[in-house]
Amino acid sequence: MLLFVQPHNLQDVGPVHSHLEPDTDQQRPSRNFRVPVNLECRCPREQQSAYPLCFLHHPEVIRMVTGQPNLLDTLCTGSYLDVKKTVHWFCALVRASWRRLPQSCSWELALLPSKRSCNLRLTNSQESFQVSVLFGVRRQGSDIFISSRSRGARTPSTMWPETYTMAETKFFRHAARQVPQDSSYLKCLQLLTGVLARKDFSAQAIKTVVMHLLNTLPAAQWHRRYFLLQPSDILEQLRLSLEEKHLEHFIVGNQRLLQEIRLPPNIQRAGPPNLFHGLVQDPAAHSQAMQAYCDLCQRLARVLAYGHC
Repeated sequence: MLLFVQPHNLQDVGPVHSHLEPDTDQQRPSRNFRVPVNLECRCPREQQSAYPLCFLHHPEVIRMVTGQPNLLDTLCTGSYLDVKKTVHWFCALVRASWRRLPQSCSWELALLPSKRSCNLRLTNSQESFQVSVLFGVRRQGSDIFISSRSRGARTPSTMWPETYTMAETKFFRHAARQVPQDSSYLKCLQLLTGVLARKDFSAQAIKTVVMHLLNTLPAAQWHRRYFLLQPSDILEQLRLSLEEKHLEHFIVGNQRLLQEIRLPPNIQRAGPPNLFHGLVQDPAAHSQAMQAYCDLCQRLARVLAYGHC
């Protein structure tokens, strides 16, 4: 289960001013942001030495009175919100709070190692389940967030990648209302992503292809009776995109998106990023992706023939 919380909206750091600063590194094709955070003064106008204490002008006094470090120092590196520090702070808060809950008598809580999310495992005598808590900042009241989700091992701790999960969820809900009641597009998507050969092939690419096809193919083609044909259609479109080294992002810059999906103006006006941007200048990566595609086709054939991987 993924939960988005907004770590900048914390009352005990005092009045906070923050905005998003886009990443300008052209080597990273995805949209990433930093979150500069600055305390705002709450002193009475022209009386900056008077009480009540101001988090901006009296940090040492507040630290001495409360016995706690400024939460802004705890969550930030320099003036930027830090993912790893936020995760560490939240996990410590969960650990301390869990002991006070009545559920702690019958459930055992374990915090699993993670740098960019808070992963919890809850276990009792009969069952066990995990919860993954991601941290996010909503963009301008839209369906777009920047999140703590990693975009690779080298993602800086002050970098927050943009995520389109909410917008994609709204699109799939809309699609469910348009296709026949006995449609199988979700089952088809689950099947394809479930037999991915290796992590070097992106499940997001397959999901993007499916969304494009849902937006273009007649709704009747997604009926359950055509289930065996649907993976072939998806894989064929995926092959063409790989050969062309071009797969347009479905949300960013999509001028035919539903009005109920709320996007910030700069995302509506942007040119759709190419999800296969990295294959254009890297022949080795392109060959690896094509091989992963062939592996996917072979694994899918085995699943359809024998019912197992």
